[in-house]
Amino acid sequence: MDIRLVRIDDRLIHGQVATVWTKHSKINRILVVSDDVAQDALRKTLLIQAAPPNIVVNVIPVKKMIEIYHDPRFNDSIKAMLLFTNPSDVKKVVESGVKIETLNVGGMSYQTGKHMITNAVAIDDKDEEAFVFLSNQGITIDVRKVVSDSPVDLIHLLKKNQLKTDKKKMI
Repeated sequence: MDIRLVRIDDRLIHGQVATVWTKHSKINRILVVSDDVAQDALRKTLLIQAAPPNIVVNVIPVKKMIEIYHDPRFNDSIKAMLLFTNPSDVKKVVESGVKIETLNVGGMSYQTGKHMITNAVAIDDKDEEAFVFLSNQGITIDVRKVVSDSPVDLIHLLKKNQLKTDKKKMI
């Protein structure tokens, strides 16, 4: 599988993803990787319908992503965008051997217990720990809502916001 883009965006497939990110990444498949979304029949149907023409969408649990990544039947003819709702799920796939070089963070909505680090990204301690883990694996993590935005280094934002994570663990 040729993974062209890995993105966290809790809105998953929306206008920017369906039009701009798919063209920019030159993909033919979107894999929405989420245990919660995979169990929600209505949400799955809506995500599949939101895809642009000629782009296949699959909504799969984290375990299934790990299985298909290691399955030789899923070769480089699949040019994929992986969409996640949170960094903990990305951490799980990386821990299981899925190779990711860069991670784009588009949007993580504010919820009670989270704090804003940009106008579109809110995180809690669990999110922060997952991002630090991913960074320590050599994965570049950038924050960009749209393709034309300049990438902002997420680890730099964490340091700037002086969050709880032990800074010695960060690259």
